[in-house]
Amino acid sequence: MWMSTFSRFVLPALQRSTSAMACQALRACRRPGQAAGPPPSCLTSVQLRGHHSLGSASLPLARHSVRHVRALDEERLMEVEWEDGGHSLYPFIWLRDNCQCPLCTLESAQARKLLMADLDIHTGVNVVEVTDDNKVSIVWPDQHTSVFDTEWLKKRCFSPAARQAMQEELFLNKRSYWGSKLHIPTADYHEVLHDDKAALAWLLALRRVGIVNLKGAPAEQGQVSRLAERIGYLRLTFYGHTWQVQDKYMANNVAYTSGRLSLHTDYPALHFAPGVQFLHCINQAVEGGESMVVDGFYMAEQLQREDPEAFRTLTSLLIDFTDTGTDYCDFMLQSKKCIIDADAEGRVLRINYNNATRDSVLDLPLHQVQPFYRALKAFVDIMYRPENVVTYRMEPGDVVTFDNWRLLHGRRSYISRPDRLRHLEGAYLDWDEVMSRLRILRSSVHGNV
Repeated sequence: MWMSTFSRFVLPALQRSTSAMACQALRACRRPGQAAGPPPSCLTSVQLRGHHSLGSASLPLARHSVRHVRALDEERLMEVEWEDGGHSLYPFIWLRDNCQCPLCTLESAQARKLLMADLDIHTGVNVVEVTDDNKVSIVWPDQHTSVFDTEWLKKRCFSPAARQAMQEELFLNKRSYWGSKLHIPTADYHEVLHDDKAALAWLLALRRVGIVNLKGAPAEQGQVSRLAERIGYLRLTFYGHTWQVQDKYMANNVAYTSGRLSLHTDYPALHFAPGVQFLHCINQAVEGGESMVVDGFYMAEQLQREDPEAFRTLTSLLIDFTDTGTDYCDFMLQSKKCIIDADAEGRVLRINYNNATRDSVLDLPLHQVQPFYRALKAFVDIMYRPENVVTYRMEPGDVVTFDNWRLLHGRRSYISRPDRLRHLEGAYLDWDEVMSRLRILRSSVHGNV
């Protein structure tokens, strides 16, 4: 049944009434940190169809009532005791900084009007109390009054669990890792264009799984632009708003040849590489041209587990990338990137790897050159393990959408005929636009919470 398979991908992102549900990962695939294994067989038939109602996927939001509130003057904290027995602590300074009254906040823009220059970071409070309509009221020493909605406060609790739940709600950081057994989720191109539920399902799966194939687009140029308008706007690069992947004389990019493309992310030569890529198949080759993808975050996790020293090398050494030529305009790019971007806790944020544009300039001390090559070779060897690579063939009308910060993609060599030339049209967006549209769609489909 469609709903049961779809729910394994994106239902946890829609069930947002408790922190436990907000922290769930997709159940269709392995979670980061779990033992390796093939994804469940439900992946073989995942379809994201907009005409199925997702309304039942959202659970009602539990209302939180305040039992008691008090000021802890020495600690400069307000303590809220909830009816369910829980407690939350809020610093005085944070409460004053985030006063929601019209003098301090422009409600129409949800923007702060209170100036930092006017903020007393050592403020105390005069009175804290629960109002008759179950809001929290604070009177400050200058007699200014702030009134806070309890649901607003509860979501912004400073406890580790609440903070984690809020960050997951805002950014959907959890991912579903996968290997060669993945059957790429599909959706109907026209439904995504015209149905908010279908568009939301598409973007949730794109965020969680990293790749979705939209089927049924007209086999003609312009479809990636139409799809981008569903989100916001295209990312302009030196190759234009859109670009045509075809055999080209004196090609200014290895993608514009018929040869094999190794697994890579696009555009590491830019300091801020595009986050999302669209590829629309207008015409496929007579022979060959199959596409390959791997889950770069999963590959990095494997590297960290199997070869921690190689992982440390690729997350610490800055490597030069370059791209030079003429297209939308002439360009001469240089950037420095770690092959794997990770945060302080070791969580992978981005993969930056394109062998074609990795520069011959290697700005490393001599003693680090060999360790770098050893680490990179270990990472690439993991990528090409058969159990990690998904191979598929795009057909005319397919629009493959994927996370360019996470996935590495490639292509087998191909043979074309003059009457059947392989032709893909591509485009980029940034994750800022995609996540913005996802939040708006989630709000319109399920209501504000």
